Amino acid sequence: MKKNLIITGGIFHPFSETSDTLSEILNTLGYDSEITIDLEKGIKDINNFDLITFNALRWRMLNHEKYIPYLDEWQFSLSVSSRNILDSYLKNGGAMIAFHTSSICFDDWDGWSKLLGGKWNWDKSFHPPLGTVEVNPIKNHFLNNNLDKFEIEDEVYHNLHLEPESEPFLLAKTRETNEEHIVGWTYKYEDGKVVYNALGHDAKSLLQPEMVEIIKKSVEWVSGENNA
Repeated sequence: MKKNLIITGGIFHPFSETSDTLSEILNTLGYDSEITIDLEKGIKDINNFDLITFNALRWRMLNHEKYIPYLDEWQFSLSVSSRNILDSYLKNGGAMIAFHTSSICFDDWDGWSKLLGGKWNWDKSFHPPLGTVEVNPIKNHFLNNNLDKFEIEDEVYHNLHLEPESEPFLLAKTRETNEEHIVGWTYKYEDGKVVYNALGHDAKSLLQPEMVEIIKKSVEWVSGENNA
């Protein structure tokens, strides 16, 4: 089997549950997953893996006093050496899929947006409470094929920053705001390929049939099985 590294961990989200679920889904595609909350060690060994799955919420946590109780365990700034390893991995043909809070990670590293294809903007980005979300696949994007509009229980990230080369493939809106926002994109970073999906708050979301199909198509594309 091919090898996949799931990088995970953080606050306010069931990361153990979602990472186990992602591992199960990817196992059906022929990937044996290793799950780690040790970002530095995981990235150091990144070249031993065929696929990287990012499912984490790790940043400096300086934005609000509500984070203070969690600082000792979860506050994080990625080392320069790990930044360089991750950058090199993707530049040289690496494959990465990333979910939900991944766009919030590494708030002190501008280069993360250049690798992921976008990021959370602390001045503009937010999300309404977890609830019913209407997801609208962008029809002319190769990742969607015949995927139709569907509903899911999740959060809609509003006003994410996208790199100019990112290609959106998912739009979503909540009943609360009724504003459609980009929640998924594909992205090429030199020879590497990345898919970011802002959905996937919990296992229920990830296991929705449409989401499973999107995850499978995402892996096919970043791994080169889909030549689009």
